Amino acid sequence: MIPHGNSETPASSATEINREAPKASPAPAEPHDRGAWGLWEVFVRSSRGLSHVHAGSLHAPDAAMALRNARDLYTRRNEGVSIWVVPADAIAASDPDSKGSFFESPQGKDYRHATYYTKSEGVKHL
Repeated sequence: MIPHGNSETPASSATEINREAPKASPAPAEPHDRGAWGLWEVFVRSSRGLSHVHAGSLHAPDAAMALRNARDLYTRRNEGVSIWVVPADAIAASDPDSKGSFFESPQGKDYRHATYYTKSEGVKHL
C-alpha cells in the first residue's frame, strides 16, 4: 500500500517539508490589454428632453466598466444627465459609399417632403 496515493513519492519523503521556492505561476493577462477589451460607443444626453448624441468610443471589458469609464471621460464637467454605452459590434450602419441610392427618395413619393404641401388659407398658426 502506498501512502497518500502518490506512487512516485516514497513514504519517508511525503512527510518532509518542501523547502523549495514556490514556482511562479504564469502572469495574468495585462489588465490594460485593449485587444482583449471590447470597443464601446458612448452616447451622452446633455439635459432632459434632448436626444442622446454620440460622444466617442472607448475600450472596456464589460458594460459596467464602460459606463464608469464613459462617465469619467465624457462627463467630467457635468455635461450630461444620461449615458448610453453600446458594444460597437452591435451597431448596424449603412454604407457611406452607397449614400445616393440608400437615401434617395423614390420617384412619385413627393408627399414625403414638406414642400409638396401648400399652406391652407385662413390658417394663421402654420
